[in-house]
Amino acid sequence: MENRPQWGTRAGFILAAVGSAIGLGNIWRFPATAYENGGGAFFVPYLFALLTAGIPLLILEFTMGHKYRGSAPLSYARMNKKYEWLGWWQVGIAFVISTYYAVIIAWAMSYSVFSLNLKWGEDTGGFLIGEYLQVAAPGEIGGLVPSVLLPLVIVWVVTLGILFKGVKKGVEVANKIFIPALVILFLIIVVRALTLEGAGTGLNAFFKPDWSTIADGKVWVAAYGQIFFSLSIAFAIMITYSSYLPKKADITNNAFITGFSNSGFELLAGIGVFSILGFMAVQQGVGVDEVVAGGVGLAFVVFPQIINEFPAFKELFGFLFFGSLVLAGLSSLISIVETFIAGVQDKFKVSRTKAVAFGGGLSALVSILFATKGGLNFLDVADYFINQFGVALAGLVQVIVVVWFARQLKPLQSHANEISDVKLTGFLGSWWKLSLAVITPIVLGYMMFDLIRTNIAEVYGAADGYTRIFTIQYGVVVAVLALLVGIAFSLIKWKKDTLELPVSSSKEVNK
Repeated sequence: MENRPQWGTRAGFILAAVGSAIGLGNIWRFPATAYENGGGAFFVPYLFALLTAGIPLLILEFTMGHKYRGSAPLSYARMNKKYEWLGWWQVGIAFVISTYYAVIIAWAMSYSVFSLNLKWGEDTGGFLIGEYLQVAAPGEIGGLVPSVLLPLVIVWVVTLGILFKGVKKGVEVANKIFIPALVILFLIIVVRALTLEGAGTGLNAFFKPDWSTIADGKVWVAAYGQIFFSLSIAFAIMITYSSYLPKKADITNNAFITGFSNSGFELLAGIGVFSILGFMAVQQGVGVDEVVAGGVGLAFVVFPQIINEFPAFKELFGFLFFGSLVLAGLSSLISIVETFIAGVQDKFKVSRTKAVAFGGGLSALVSILFATKGGLNFLDVADYFINQFGVALAGLVQVIVVVWFARQLKPLQSHANEISDVKLTGFLGSWWKLSLAVITPIVLGYMMFDLIRTNIAEVYGAADGYTRIFTIQYGVVVAVLALLVGIAFSLIKWKKDTLELPVSSSKEVNK
Protein backbone atom coordinates (compact mmCIF):
# COMPACT_ATOMS: atom_id res chain seq x y z
CA MET A 1 0.00 0.00 0.00
CA GLU A 2 1.04 3.58 -0.63
CA ASN A 3 0.88 6.03 2.29
CA ARG A 4 2.06 9.13 0.43
CA PRO A 5 -0.16 12.16 1.13
CA GLN A 6 -2.57 13.17 -1.63
CA TRP A 7 -4.42 16.24 -2.79
CA GLY A 8 -8.03 16.27 -1.71
CA THR A 9 -9.31 17.41 -5.10
CA ARG A 10 -8.07 18.01 -8.64
CA ALA A 11 -8.86 21.71 -8.17
CA GLY A 12 -6.63 21.68 -5.09
CA PHE A 13 -3.66 20.41 -7.14
CA ILE A 14 -4.27 22.87 -10.00
CA LEU A 15 -4.59 25.83 -7.61
CA ALA A 16 -1.38 24.76 -5.86
CA ALA A 17 0.49 24.40 -9.17
CA VAL A 18 -0.90 27.73 -10.44
CA GLY A 19 -0.08 29.30 -7.05
CA SER A 20 3.51 28.14 -7.38
CA ALA A 21 3.78 29.45 -10.95
CA ILE A 22 2.13 32.81 -10.21
CA GLY A 23 4.66 34.70 -8.15
CA LEU A 24 6.34 38.06 -7.86
CA GLY A 25 7.91 37.72 -11.31
CA ASN A 26 4.50 37.70 -13.00
CA ILE A 27 3.75 41.14 -11.62
CA TRP A 28 7.11 42.90 -11.76
CA ARG A 29 9.14 40.98 -14.37
CA PHE A 30 6.81 40.12 -17.24
CA PRO A 31 5.41 43.59 -18.11
CA ALA A 32 8.87 45.20 -18.37
CA THR A 33 10.30 42.19 -20.25
CA ALA A 34 7.48 42.30 -22.81
CA TYR A 35 7.81 46.07 -23.28
CA GLU A 36 11.59 45.95 -23.73
CA ASN A 37 11.35 43.12 -26.28
CA GLY A 38 8.93 44.43 -28.85
CA GLY A 39 5.70 45.07 -26.96
CA GLY A 40 2.84 43.29 -28.73
CA ALA A 41 5.32 41.52 -31.03
CA PHE A 42 6.84 39.82 -27.96
CA PHE A 43 3.71 37.71 -27.58
CA VAL A 44 4.68 35.69 -30.68
CA PRO A 45 7.95 34.28 -29.25
CA TYR A 46 6.34 34.17 -25.79
CA LEU A 47 3.49 31.92 -27.01
CA PHE A 48 5.96 29.82 -29.00
CA ALA A 49 8.10 29.41 -25.88
CA LEU A 50 5.06 28.46 -23.79
CA LEU A 51 4.07 25.77 -26.31
CA THR A 52 7.56 24.39 -26.99
CA ALA A 53 9.15 24.63 -23.53
CA GLY A 54 6.70 25.64 -20.80
CA ILE A 55 3.87 23.16 -21.27
CA PRO A 56 6.05 20.27 -22.55
CA LEU A 57 8.27 20.59 -19.46
CA LEU A 58 5.23 20.81 -17.18
CA ILE A 59 3.89 17.57 -18.72
CA LEU A 60 7.33 15.98 -18.27
CA GLU A 61 7.60 16.96 -14.59
CA PHE A 62 3.96 16.15 -13.77
CA THR A 63 4.45 12.70 -15.33
CA MET A 64 7.75 12.04 -13.54
CA GLY A 65 6.30 12.95 -10.15
CA HIS A 66 3.15 10.91 -10.70
CA LYS A 67 4.92 7.86 -12.10
CA TYR A 68 7.73 7.65 -9.55
CA ARG A 69 5.68 8.87 -6.54
CA GLY A 70 8.40 10.85 -4.85
CA SER A 71 10.16 14.13 -4.24
CA ALA A 72 12.55 15.21 -7.00
CA PRO A 73 15.54 13.25 -5.57
CA LEU A 74 13.47 10.10 -5.03
CA SER A 75 11.81 10.37 -8.46
CA TYR A 76 15.19 10.69 -10.21
CA ALA A 77 16.64 7.86 -8.11
CA ARG A 78 13.71 5.58 -8.99
CA MET A 79 14.09 6.50 -12.65
CA ASN A 80 17.84 5.76 -12.52
CA LYS A 81 20.02 5.85 -9.40
CA LYS A 82 22.80 7.56 -11.41
CA TYR A 83 20.73 10.73 -11.72
CA GLU A 84 19.61 11.23 -8.12
CA TRP A 85 22.11 14.11 -7.81
CA LEU A 86 20.07 16.10 -10.33
CA GLY A 87 17.02 15.96 -8.05
CA TRP A 88 19.08 17.12 -5.07
CA TRP A 89 20.65 19.88 -7.16
CA GLN A 90 17.17 21.19 -7.98
CA VAL A 91 16.23 20.94 -4.31
CA GLY A 92 19.40 22.89 -3.43
CA ILE A 93 18.40 25.61 -5.90
CA ALA A 94 14.94 25.77 -4.33
CA PHE A 95 16.51 26.09 -0.88
CA VAL A 96 18.66 29.06 -1.93
CA ILE A 97 15.69 30.79 -3.58
CA SER A 98 13.50 30.29 -0.49
CA THR A 99 16.00 32.11 1.73
CA TYR A 100 15.75 35.43 -0.12
CA TYR A 101 12.26 35.09 -1.62
CA ALA A 102 10.83 35.22 1.91
CA VAL A 103 12.56 38.59 2.46
CA ILE A 104 10.94 40.14 -0.62
CA ILE A 105 7.53 39.04 0.71
CA ALA A 106 8.48 40.68 4.02
CA TRP A 107 9.18 43.94 2.17
CA ALA A 108 5.77 43.73 0.48
CA MET A 109 4.17 43.07 3.87
CA SER A 110 5.86 46.18 5.29
CA TYR A 111 4.78 48.28 2.33
CA SER A 112 1.17 47.15 2.64
CA VAL A 113 1.28 48.72 6.13
CA PHE A 114 3.22 51.78 4.89
CA SER A 115 0.42 52.30 2.34
CA LEU A 116 -2.05 53.16 5.08
CA ASN A 117 -0.35 56.52 5.71
CA LEU A 118 1.92 56.72 2.61
CA LYS A 119 4.92 56.51 4.91
CA TRP A 120 7.37 56.43 1.98
CA GLY A 121 6.84 60.17 1.35
CA GLU A 122 7.81 61.93 -1.88
CA ASP A 123 11.33 60.48 -2.29
CA THR A 124 10.30 56.82 -2.64
CA GLY A 125 13.74 55.67 -3.80
CA GLY A 126 15.48 57.40 -0.91
CA PHE A 127 12.97 55.92 1.53
CA LEU A 128 13.52 52.36 0.26
CA ILE A 129 17.31 52.46 0.13
CA GLY A 130 18.06 54.82 3.00
CA GLU A 131 15.30 54.73 5.58
CA TYR A 132 13.70 51.29 5.18
CA LEU A 133 16.45 48.90 3.98
CA GLN A 134 19.35 51.11 5.22
CA VAL A 135 21.48 49.66 2.43
CA ALA A 136 25.20 49.24 3.11
CA ALA A 137 27.99 49.15 0.53
CA PRO A 138 28.27 45.94 -1.57
CA GLY A 139 29.97 43.19 0.45
CA GLU A 140 29.24 44.72 3.85
CA ILE A 141 26.75 42.86 6.05
CA GLY A 142 26.01 45.63 8.53
CA GLY A 143 23.55 45.13 11.37
CA LEU A 144 20.06 43.66 11.28
CA VAL A 145 17.22 45.89 10.07
CA PRO A 146 14.36 45.42 12.58
CA SER A 147 11.71 46.75 10.17
CA VAL A 148 12.63 43.92 7.77
CA LEU A 149 13.26 41.23 10.39
CA LEU A 150 9.82 41.52 12.03
CA PRO A 151 7.74 40.93 8.87
CA LEU A 152 10.24 38.22 7.85
CA VAL A 153 9.45 36.35 11.07
CA ILE A 154 5.72 36.67 10.27
CA VAL A 155 6.29 35.33 6.73
CA TRP A 156 8.06 32.26 8.09
CA VAL A 157 5.51 31.66 10.85
CA VAL A 158 2.70 31.69 8.26
CA THR A 159 4.62 29.56 5.72
CA LEU A 160 5.86 26.93 8.15
CA GLY A 161 2.51 26.89 9.96
CA ILE A 162 0.79 25.97 6.69
CA LEU A 163 3.44 23.35 5.86
CA PHE A 164 3.17 21.76 9.32
CA LYS A 165 -0.51 21.13 8.52
CA GLY A 166 0.43 18.90 5.58
CA VAL A 167 -0.44 18.70 1.90
CA LYS A 168 -4.23 18.44 2.03
CA LYS A 169 -5.01 20.43 5.18
CA GLY A 170 -2.20 22.95 4.80
CA VAL A 171 -0.90 23.57 1.27
CA GLU A 172 -4.19 22.82 -0.51
CA VAL A 173 -6.37 24.85 1.86
CA ALA A 174 -3.96 27.82 1.76
CA ASN A 175 -3.94 27.91 -2.04
CA LYS A 176 -7.73 27.64 -2.19
CA ILE A 177 -7.76 30.88 -0.18
CA PHE A 178 -4.69 32.70 -1.55
CA ILE A 179 -5.21 32.26 -5.31
CA PRO A 180 -8.88 33.35 -5.57
CA ALA A 181 -8.09 36.24 -3.19
CA LEU A 182 -5.08 37.22 -5.34
CA VAL A 183 -7.12 37.18 -8.57
CA ILE A 184 -9.93 39.24 -6.98
CA LEU A 185 -7.46 41.78 -5.56
CA PHE A 186 -5.64 42.13 -8.84
CA LEU A 187 -8.85 42.43 -10.84
CA ILE A 188 -9.84 45.34 -8.60
CA ILE A 189 -6.42 46.92 -9.23
CA VAL A 190 -6.73 46.44 -13.01
CA VAL A 191 -10.28 47.83 -13.18
CA ARG A 192 -9.20 50.90 -11.21
CA ALA A 193 -6.06 51.27 -13.32
CA LEU A 194 -8.07 51.21 -16.57
CA THR A 195 -10.12 54.21 -15.39
CA LEU A 196 -7.06 56.39 -14.80
CA GLU A 197 -6.14 59.25 -17.12
CA GLY A 198 -3.37 58.04 -19.41
CA ALA A 199 -4.26 54.34 -19.12
CA GLY A 200 -4.74 54.14 -22.88
CA THR A 201 -1.30 55.64 -23.45
CA GLY A 202 0.27 52.99 -21.25
CA LEU A 203 -1.64 50.12 -22.89
CA ASN A 204 -0.71 51.40 -26.34
CA ALA A 205 2.97 51.34 -25.32
CA PHE A 206 2.55 47.81 -23.92
CA PHE A 207 0.66 46.24 -26.83
CA LYS A 208 1.96 48.22 -29.82
CA PRO A 209 4.07 45.70 -31.74
CA ASP A 210 7.58 46.41 -32.91
CA TRP A 211 7.84 43.65 -35.53
CA SER A 212 11.49 44.38 -36.21
CA THR A 213 12.36 42.67 -32.92
CA ILE A 214 11.08 39.28 -34.13
CA ALA A 215 14.33 38.70 -36.01
CA ASP A 216 16.41 39.41 -32.86
CA GLY A 217 17.61 36.20 -31.18
CA LYS A 218 17.81 37.95 -27.80
CA VAL A 219 14.05 38.56 -27.88
CA TRP A 220 13.40 34.84 -28.32
CA VAL A 221 15.85 34.04 -25.52
CA ALA A 222 14.01 36.57 -23.31
CA ALA A 223 10.70 34.85 -24.10
CA TYR A 224 12.07 31.43 -23.14
CA GLY A 225 13.66 32.89 -20.04
CA GLN A 226 10.37 34.44 -18.94
CA ILE A 227 8.44 31.19 -19.46
CA PHE A 228 11.14 29.17 -17.74
CA PHE A 229 11.48 31.30 -14.62
CA SER A 230 7.76 31.98 -14.38
CA LEU A 231 6.39 28.42 -14.47
CA SER A 232 8.34 26.93 -11.52
CA ILE A 233 9.95 24.32 -13.76
CA ALA A 234 13.39 22.77 -13.17
CA PHE A 235 13.59 23.35 -9.46
CA ALA A 236 11.78 20.31 -8.13
CA ILE A 237 8.41 21.93 -7.37
CA MET A 238 6.19 20.39 -10.04
CA ILE A 239 7.72 16.92 -9.61
CA THR A 240 7.00 17.12 -5.87
CA TYR A 241 3.46 18.47 -6.24
CA SER A 242 2.49 15.88 -8.88
CA SER A 243 3.75 13.05 -6.65
CA TYR A 244 0.76 13.82 -4.40
CA LEU A 245 -1.74 13.23 -7.22
CA PRO A 246 -4.09 10.23 -6.98
CA LYS A 247 -3.59 7.19 -9.22
CA LYS A 248 -5.95 8.58 -11.87
CA ALA A 249 -4.99 12.12 -12.85
CA ASP A 250 -5.38 14.01 -16.11
CA ILE A 251 -1.74 15.07 -16.28
CA THR A 252 -1.66 16.53 -19.79
CA ASN A 253 -4.79 18.61 -19.29
CA ASN A 254 -3.53 19.81 -15.89
CA ALA A 255 -0.31 21.02 -17.53
CA PHE A 256 -2.20 23.02 -20.16
CA ILE A 257 -4.46 24.55 -17.49
CA THR A 258 -1.48 25.49 -15.30
CA GLY A 259 0.54 26.94 -18.19
CA PHE A 260 -2.28 29.05 -19.64
CA SER A 261 -3.49 30.19 -16.20
CA ASN A 262 -0.01 31.49 -15.41
CA SER A 263 0.25 33.28 -18.77
CA GLY A 264 -3.26 34.69 -18.36
CA PHE A 265 -2.27 36.24 -15.04
CA GLU A 266 0.92 37.65 -16.59
CA LEU A 267 -1.18 39.33 -19.28
CA LEU A 268 -3.53 40.69 -16.61
CA ALA A 269 -0.51 42.02 -14.70
CA GLY A 270 0.81 43.67 -17.86
CA ILE A 271 -2.51 45.42 -18.46
CA GLY A 272 -2.66 46.67 -14.87
CA VAL A 273 0.98 47.75 -14.65
CA PHE A 274 1.04 49.60 -17.98
CA SER A 275 -2.29 51.32 -17.36
CA ILE A 276 -0.73 52.71 -14.18
CA LEU A 277 2.59 53.57 -15.86
CA GLY A 278 0.62 55.42 -18.55
CA PHE A 279 -1.10 57.44 -15.81
CA MET A 280 2.28 58.29 -14.28
CA ALA A 281 3.72 59.32 -17.67
CA VAL A 282 0.79 61.66 -18.34
CA GLN A 283 1.02 63.17 -14.84
CA GLN A 284 4.72 63.91 -15.30
CA GLY A 285 4.38 64.98 -18.93
CA VAL A 286 6.92 62.41 -20.17
CA GLY A 287 6.86 59.36 -22.43
CA VAL A 288 6.00 55.89 -21.05
CA ASP A 289 9.53 54.76 -21.89
CA GLU A 290 10.84 57.16 -19.21
CA VAL A 291 8.83 55.60 -16.39
CA VAL A 292 9.10 51.89 -17.26
CA ALA A 293 10.91 49.78 -14.68
CA GLY A 294 11.01 46.16 -13.59
CA GLY A 295 11.81 44.15 -10.49
CA VAL A 296 12.35 45.72 -7.08
CA GLY A 297 12.46 49.22 -8.59
CA LEU A 298 8.99 48.87 -10.14
CA ALA A 299 7.35 47.49 -7.00
CA PHE A 300 8.99 49.53 -4.25
CA VAL A 301 10.03 52.78 -5.95
CA VAL A 302 7.88 53.45 -9.03
CA PHE A 303 4.57 52.15 -7.64
CA PRO A 304 4.75 54.22 -4.44
CA GLN A 305 5.47 57.27 -6.65
CA ILE A 306 2.37 56.47 -8.71
CA ILE A 307 0.23 55.89 -5.62
CA ASN A 308 1.25 59.34 -4.36
CA GLU A 309 -0.27 60.86 -7.51
CA PHE A 310 -3.55 58.93 -7.40
CA PRO A 311 -6.63 61.18 -7.48
CA ALA A 312 -8.42 59.25 -4.70
CA PHE A 313 -8.20 56.19 -2.41
CA LYS A 314 -4.39 56.22 -2.48
CA GLU A 315 -4.06 54.27 0.74
CA LEU A 316 -6.54 51.58 -0.33
CA PHE A 317 -4.91 51.09 -3.74
CA GLY A 318 -1.48 50.80 -2.14
CA PHE A 319 -2.74 48.26 0.36
CA LEU A 320 -4.37 46.18 -2.41
CA PHE A 321 -1.26 46.24 -4.60
CA PHE A 322 1.22 45.24 -1.91
CA GLY A 323 -1.30 42.78 -0.45
CA SER A 324 -1.43 41.08 -3.86
CA LEU A 325 2.37 40.83 -3.86
CA VAL A 326 2.23 39.16 -0.42
CA LEU A 327 -0.36 36.59 -1.59
CA ALA A 328 1.52 35.84 -4.84
CA GLY A 329 4.76 35.48 -2.91
CA LEU A 330 3.38 33.25 -0.15
CA SER A 331 1.78 30.75 -2.55
CA SER A 332 5.13 30.43 -4.35
CA LEU A 333 7.24 30.27 -1.17
CA ILE A 334 5.10 27.43 0.19
CA SER A 335 5.77 25.39 -2.96
CA ILE A 336 9.50 26.15 -2.91
CA VAL A 337 9.92 25.05 0.72
CA GLU A 338 7.79 21.94 0.12
CA THR A 339 10.45 20.63 -2.28
CA PHE A 340 13.18 20.21 0.33
CA ILE A 341 10.73 19.12 3.04
CA ALA A 342 9.61 16.29 0.76
CA GLY A 343 13.22 15.44 -0.13
CA VAL A 344 14.28 15.25 3.53
CA GLN A 345 11.21 13.15 4.40
CA ASP A 346 11.85 10.66 1.60
CA LYS A 347 15.61 10.32 2.13
CA PHE A 348 15.81 10.18 5.91
CA LYS A 349 12.38 8.68 6.71
CA VAL A 350 11.58 11.37 9.28
CA SER A 351 8.15 12.72 10.15
CA ARG A 352 6.76 15.70 8.28
CA THR A 353 6.95 17.76 11.48
CA LYS A 354 10.70 17.11 11.78
CA ALA A 355 11.28 17.75 8.06
CA VAL A 356 9.46 21.11 8.22
CA ALA A 357 11.26 22.07 11.44
CA PHE A 358 14.68 21.15 10.04
CA GLY A 359 14.36 22.14 6.36
CA GLY A 360 12.10 25.16 6.81
CA GLY A 361 13.83 26.23 10.02
CA LEU A 362 17.27 26.17 8.37
CA SER A 363 15.98 28.23 5.44
CA ALA A 364 14.43 30.74 7.85
CA LEU A 365 17.74 31.10 9.73
CA VAL A 366 19.75 31.65 6.54
CA SER A 367 17.22 34.22 5.34
CA ILE A 368 18.22 36.48 8.23
CA LEU A 369 21.35 37.39 6.18
CA PHE A 370 19.03 39.19 3.76
CA ALA A 371 17.42 41.14 6.60
CA THR A 372 20.71 42.95 7.25
CA LYS A 373 21.82 46.30 5.82
CA GLY A 374 23.74 44.44 3.12
CA GLY A 375 20.71 42.28 2.37
CA LEU A 376 19.59 43.98 -0.85
CA ASN A 377 23.01 43.57 -2.49
CA PHE A 378 23.36 39.93 -1.39
CA LEU A 379 19.82 39.23 -2.59
CA ASP A 380 20.37 40.83 -5.98
CA VAL A 381 23.53 38.86 -6.73
CA ALA A 382 22.26 35.54 -5.33
CA ASP A 383 19.00 35.87 -7.27
CA TYR A 384 20.74 36.58 -10.57
CA PHE A 385 23.25 33.73 -10.37
CA ILE A 386 20.99 31.06 -8.85
CA ASN A 387 18.35 31.74 -11.52
CA GLN A 388 20.68 31.97 -14.49
CA PHE A 389 23.29 29.38 -13.51
CA GLY A 390 20.98 27.31 -11.30
CA VAL A 391 17.43 27.07 -12.61
CA ALA A 392 18.22 27.55 -16.32
CA LEU A 393 21.29 25.30 -16.27
CA ALA A 394 19.52 22.60 -14.21
CA GLY A 395 16.65 22.73 -16.71
CA LEU A 396 19.03 22.18 -19.61
CA VAL A 397 20.72 19.27 -17.81
CA GLN A 398 17.32 17.83 -16.83
CA VAL A 399 16.07 17.73 -20.43
CA ILE A 400 19.33 16.23 -21.74
CA VAL A 401 19.46 13.61 -18.95
CA VAL A 402 15.81 12.52 -19.10
CA VAL A 403 15.50 12.57 -22.91
CA TRP A 404 18.93 11.61 -24.21
CA PHE A 405 20.75 9.70 -21.45
CA ALA A 406 17.98 7.96 -19.50
CA ARG A 407 15.82 7.74 -22.66
CA GLN A 408 12.63 8.20 -20.69
CA LEU A 409 10.57 10.09 -23.26
CA LYS A 410 8.62 7.06 -24.55
CA PRO A 411 7.99 5.47 -21.11
CA LEU A 412 6.82 8.83 -19.71
CA GLN A 413 4.64 9.41 -22.78
CA SER A 414 3.02 6.00 -22.28
CA HIS A 415 2.40 6.73 -18.59
CA ALA A 416 0.84 10.13 -19.32
CA ASN A 417 -1.40 8.61 -22.00
CA GLU A 418 -2.62 5.87 -19.66
CA ILE A 419 -4.05 8.32 -17.15
CA SER A 420 -4.79 11.48 -19.18
CA ASP A 421 -7.90 12.39 -21.14
CA VAL A 422 -5.76 14.46 -23.54
CA LYS A 423 -3.40 11.94 -25.17
CA LEU A 424 0.13 12.64 -26.35
CA THR A 425 -0.52 10.89 -29.67
CA GLY A 426 -0.38 11.97 -33.30
CA PHE A 427 0.58 15.61 -33.78
CA LEU A 428 0.45 16.32 -30.02
CA GLY A 429 2.83 13.46 -29.26
CA SER A 430 5.25 14.49 -32.02
CA TRP A 431 5.12 18.11 -30.83
CA TRP A 432 5.90 17.05 -27.24
CA LYS A 433 8.87 14.88 -28.20
CA LEU A 434 10.29 17.38 -30.71
CA SER A 435 10.01 20.22 -28.17
CA LEU A 436 11.86 18.33 -25.44
CA ALA A 437 14.38 16.48 -27.59
CA VAL A 438 15.38 19.33 -29.90
CA ILE A 439 13.87 22.80 -29.45
CA THR A 440 14.22 23.26 -25.66
CA PRO A 441 17.82 21.94 -25.42
CA ILE A 442 18.93 24.17 -28.32
CA VAL A 443 17.33 27.33 -26.89
CA LEU A 444 18.48 26.68 -23.31
CA GLY A 445 21.94 25.75 -24.60
CA TYR A 446 22.18 29.05 -26.46
CA MET A 447 20.92 30.89 -23.36
CA MET A 448 23.68 29.38 -21.24
CA PHE A 449 26.36 30.09 -23.86
CA ASP A 450 25.23 33.71 -24.12
CA LEU A 451 25.08 34.11 -20.33
CA ILE A 452 28.56 32.70 -19.78
CA ARG A 453 29.96 34.90 -22.55
CA THR A 454 28.25 38.00 -21.13
CA ASN A 455 29.40 37.34 -17.56
CA ILE A 456 32.99 36.78 -18.62
CA ALA A 457 33.01 40.02 -20.59
CA GLU A 458 31.39 42.22 -17.94
CA VAL A 459 30.77 42.20 -14.19
CA TYR A 460 27.13 41.84 -13.20
CA GLY A 461 25.93 44.95 -11.34
CA ALA A 462 29.09 46.97 -12.06
CA ALA A 463 26.94 50.09 -12.32
CA ASP A 464 25.77 49.48 -8.72
CA GLY A 465 29.33 49.18 -7.44
CA TYR A 466 29.60 45.36 -7.52
CA THR A 467 33.10 43.97 -7.99
CA ARG A 468 34.06 40.70 -9.67
CA ILE A 469 35.09 39.28 -6.27
CA PHE A 470 31.74 40.20 -4.71
CA THR A 471 29.72 38.56 -7.50
CA ILE A 472 31.86 35.42 -7.36
CA GLN A 473 31.63 35.13 -3.55
CA TYR A 474 27.90 35.65 -3.23
CA GLY A 475 26.70 34.64 -6.69
CA VAL A 476 28.87 32.07 -8.43
CA VAL A 477 29.84 30.29 -5.20
CA VAL A 478 26.19 30.05 -4.09
CA ALA A 479 25.17 28.56 -7.45
CA VAL A 480 28.05 26.05 -7.36
CA LEU A 481 27.31 25.13 -3.72
CA ALA A 482 23.74 24.14 -4.67
CA LEU A 483 25.22 21.63 -7.12
CA LEU A 484 27.90 20.32 -4.73
CA VAL A 485 25.41 19.88 -1.88
CA GLY A 486 23.16 18.04 -4.33
CA ILE A 487 25.96 15.64 -5.23
CA ALA A 488 26.85 15.16 -1.53
CA PHE A 489 23.26 14.28 -0.57
CA SER A 490 23.05 11.78 -3.42
CA LEU A 491 25.98 9.87 -1.91
CA ILE A 492 23.98 9.14 1.26
CA LYS A 493 22.38 5.70 1.05
CA TRP A 494 18.61 5.34 0.99
CA LYS A 495 16.81 3.44 3.73
CA LYS A 496 15.96 -0.16 2.88
CA ASP A 497 13.25 -0.62 0.21
CA THR A 498 12.77 3.15 -0.30
CA LEU A 499 13.68 2.97 -3.99
CA GLU A 500 11.04 0.32 -4.61
CA LEU A 501 7.92 1.81 -6.13
CA PRO A 502 4.65 1.55 -4.19
CA VAL A 503 2.43 -1.33 -5.28
CA SER A 504 -0.04 1.06 -6.95
CA SER A 505 2.68 2.43 -9.24
CA SER A 506 4.95 -0.55 -9.91
CA LYS A 507 2.59 -2.24 -12.35
CA GLU A 508 2.25 0.95 -14.36
CA VAL A 509 6.04 1.43 -14.47
CA ASN A 510 6.71 -2.11 -15.65
CA LYS A 511 4.24 -1.95 -18.53
